[in-house]
Amino acid sequence: MKRRLAEAPVARLATADVNGRPHVVPISFAMDGDTIYFAVDAKPKRSRDLKRLRNIAANPAVSVLVDHYEDDWTRLWWVRADGTARVVQDHAEAARATDALAGRYPQYRRARPAGPVVAISNIRLSGWSAS
Repeated sequence: MKRRLAEAPVARLATADVNGRPHVVPISFAMDGDTIYFAVDAKPKRSRDLKRLRNIAANPAVSVLVDHYEDDWTRLWWVRADGTARVVQDHAEAARATDALAGRYPQYRRARPAGPVVAISNIRLSGWSAS
């Protein structure tokens, strides 16, 4: 499960606000050991005051989902990582995370994400595979 998670090109991040209302967005991410990192990047956004960051501040419990779909349903699988998210305050850790993101995505080599960087730790994996 960890390999499938680490190799997936994109994931869905699920957060919930203080009232438990869910919010799901796609993320680019990198793993460093048992920690998942993503960063706010320069892609156009309506605001820099992102709901995912407000939700993490109010309720740090998050889920990250990766999956594989094909018309051949014997090849379906998904992996979910449930963990605790925090905005990274340590500059060295944020730099390592953006290095890992740039190592994974050519777009981040051209335009490194300015952040903030979010770390998801205390991960518990669950998943399913058709075969």
